[in-house]
Amino acid sequence: MNATDTIRILGIDPGLRVTGFGVLEKTGSKLNYITSGCIKTSNGELPARIKTIVDGLAEVIGDNAPVQVAVEKVFVNVNPQSTLLLGQARGAAICAAVMHHLPVSEYTALQVKQAVVGNGHAKKEQVQEMVKRLLRLAGDPNPDAADALACAICHAHGGQGLGRLATAGYRVRRGRLIGSPRLVGEKK
Repeated sequence: MNATDTIRILGIDPGLRVTGFGVLEKTGSKLNYITSGCIKTSNGELPARIKTIVDGLAEVIGDNAPVQVAVEKVFVNVNPQSTLLLGQARGAAICAAVMHHLPVSEYTALQVKQAVVGNGHAKKEQVQEMVKRLLRLAGDPNPDAADALACAICHAHGGQGLGRLATAGYRVRRGRLIGSPRLVGEKK
């Protein structure tokens, strides 16, 4: 990719009640906001809710023609049932992307916050504020849309090589990077 190539990225913050999405374009090191919003599901049966997510993201993909997708990874929380439901929403988001033959990259919340705020333990409000600043938005984006845009920003910076997060050699445990990276050329 040369500095003048433009890549359109769809960021997704999966959730069973609310799935945030955000689309941006990266040209060189410049990021441009395209659109963002939320797909909300009813409190009905799980299959209908999953269909709402898949259909909603299919519409976003059809309307905005992204070429890459970034999805936030699920973290394991205290409630296994909540984790399972979140995983199903994430699976629906990934399915929507792969049904349109789009490559999917995944990032932990720690990686997203580190890439956008510079602190892997930043609060939601800090992420919203940095997304607003980085994309030069007039107002605060919805929290779920902001998380999706942050995921797209993380991909634009880390997934494409610009400011790549040094995660090689680390493991992810409970949504956090642990361990120490191997140095280039270091023997095992």
